[in-house]
Parts: sequence; C-alpha cells; structure tokens
Amino acid sequence: MEILYYLDLFGTLVFAISGVLTALDKKFDLVGSVVIGLITAVGGGTLRDVLIGRTPVGWMEDQWTLVAVLAGIVLSYLLKPWIIRLKRSMFLFDTLGIGVFTVLGVQKTLNTDLSLGVALLMGVVSAVFGGVIRDVLCNEVPLIFRRQIYASACLAGGLVYEGGLSLELSPLLISPLAIAVVVGIRYLSVRYNWSLSIPR
Repeated sequence: MEILYYLDLFGTLVFAISGVLTALDKKFDLVGSVVIGLITAVGGGTLRDVLIGRTPVGWMEDQWTLVAVLAGIVLSYLLKPWIIRLKRSMFLFDTLGIGVFTVLGVQKTLNTDLSLGVALLMGVVSAVFGGVIRDVLCNEVPLIFRRQIYASACLAGGLVYEGGLSLELSPLLISPLAIAVVVGIRYLSVRYNWSLSIPR
C-alpha cells in the first residue's frame, strides 16, 4: 500500500494549498494563512484519529506529512497566480485528495477492529472535515452543506472499498477503484450540476 502513502502526502499538499488560497482570498496574514493551510490539510485525519482513539495522531508521527504541508504553504505564496490559472486542475487534485483520504480513513479505522459502519463514517470524516473546519474559520458555508455532491461521493467510494474487502479482493485492486468512484461522482456532479437537494 506504499502508493497510498505517497498519494496521502500528495493529497495533504493539495489540501494545504487549498487552505492557504482560501485564507489569502479572505486577506488573512501569514500566520492566519499558515494555520488555515495546516488545518485544511490535517484536520480531517486528526479528528478521525481522536475519535477512534489513535494517538498520537498520524501527522505527529510522520515528519513527511508536515513537510508536505509546508511545501503546500510555500507553493501557495510563490506560485499563486499560476495555481489560480490551473483552477480546474486544482479541482481535480482536490477531488483525488478526498478519494485518497476516504480510502485511508476507512482502512485505518478497520485496523482498529471497529465496525464497517464506523469505518465508513470515519472515511468521510477524514476526507471532508478539514475543509469543514477551514470554511467555518473563514466564515464560509461548508461545502458539504451546499447543493454540490461532496460527502456523498466519499460515502460511495467508501462503500466500494468495503465491498471489495468483504469479497476478499486485494486492497491494491480496490483502492484505485474506490478512489476512481469518488473522483468520477464528484466530477460528474459538478459537470452536470447534480445535487441531492429536496424539491420544494
């Protein structure tokens, strides 16, 4: 599962960039931008680890996670105009990030022998709650509370991953499949303006 580890670092870097860009749009200073970048990158995983009783939390035990966060912060300042021009690519990277974090969240929770239902929920928490905390601190309505399909895509990917495990398929096979489900649903929902809103 080494590839998932590197994808985790990549997702962390992308989420850090997302957080810093949001902070810069809100005219935050350097300290505020760093805090928002860090929270966006590791907030979901931290909340998951605390809830499942895994301490110290993951980023405290892996220096490369903090290196990825730092790299994201530096890149956000140095390459801001270029990154903004790649907004569509950043959307795809961000979507890949939530797919990776969903799978990692499910697997890390299952490693603690908690139930499939709890693991599925923790996969969603891992993927989306860094962004929730970022939006709250930046005085924005969190994305999961808007019309866009976001957490539901993570839920679907988590179900695919758990279903594959129940069929005793190799994690090396089902991990990219589950990530692809998250990315596909998220992309199509934005492309075709899908939503789960209840008609009035």
